Amino acid sequence: MRAAVLESFGTALQIRDLPDPSPTSGEVLVRIAASGVNPLDTKIRQGHAAHAGTVLPAVLGLDLAGTVTAVASDVTGFSVGDEVYGMTGGVGGHQGSLAEFASVDHRLLAPRPHTLSTHQSAALPLVVITAWEALVDRARVHPGQSVLIHGGAGGIGHVAIQLALARGAEVYATGSPASQDTIRNLGATPIDYSAESVAEYLETRTGGEGFDVVFDTVGGTTLDDSFTAVKHYTGHVVSALGWGTHSLAPLSFRGASYSGVFALMPLLTGRAREHHGSILRHATELADAGALTPRLDPRTFDLETIAEAYDIVETGRNRGKIAITPTEGPA
Repeated sequence: MRAAVLESFGTALQIRDLPDPSPTSGEVLVRIAASGVNPLDTKIRQGHAAHAGTVLPAVLGLDLAGTVTAVASDVTGFSVGDEVYGMTGGVGGHQGSLAEFASVDHRLLAPRPHTLSTHQSAALPLVVITAWEALVDRARVHPGQSVLIHGGAGGIGHVAIQLALARGAEVYATGSPASQDTIRNLGATPIDYSAESVAEYLETRTGGEGFDVVFDTVGGTTLDDSFTAVKHYTGHVVSALGWGTHSLAPLSFRGASYSGVFALMPLLTGRAREHHGSILRHATELADAGALTPRLDPRTFDLETIAEAYDIVETGRNRGKIAITPTEGPA
């Protein structure tokens, strides 16, 4: 099979011919129709993501959508011809999705949404798993709550808005001036972080009480801001980028709580992989009900144009999630 291989951090991906994989115990073989590109994928290529445990040479690509072409004898629930999606590799020594085929743990997969294209499906796994772990698993978002999402127009943020709305919450989201219409069109109340301080939007949006849930998808000083934007006593801050050095004093003085999300853990440790498959099944139900649609960049890319796709994501010039087609002909 053809695949894009990273041979040295910080260098260009090389197109190579590799042996076709075959499924071992617990695995299915997937012919990959689309590979989603995340900012984390580009950081791994640059050598700026030690937490991903990448072992070189490596086939990168966290997310995929494709068709099952073979099933190990001990796997139930999947059959040849099933259209699936998942976050299945690209870290911890597991082959990624920038290839024509991948043999993956079936627990990481789910039937992909019928209402979405293959490329839209490939754009979802990492971001929807992260948003679900944050808003559902950790914060337990429910009807009547107010939810603030930092970075509402981003890859994780725009999915988190839709998920919080589907959970019955009143949703607010911060973003740049250019992202206000995108946030509004997603159904959230936009907040221009460059025009309003935390104290100002806390007063105008919550009467100074704070938000029930604050989801940080940005990190750095935005996480510090989250600690002062959450409601006293019952508020919950959750972050997908909760590393670095932060003072917990503002959070503690509000009597609120904090959780972190590390969506790569099942891939890296083998723990709770079936939960990722379960999340994606829920995501499929939401998408097929019209409650979840990823923003997709309209440009198309294949293995020969991977460098351009990665450069667009690295420099923030994408107009939605980007997906690459690694196979030729019908999937």
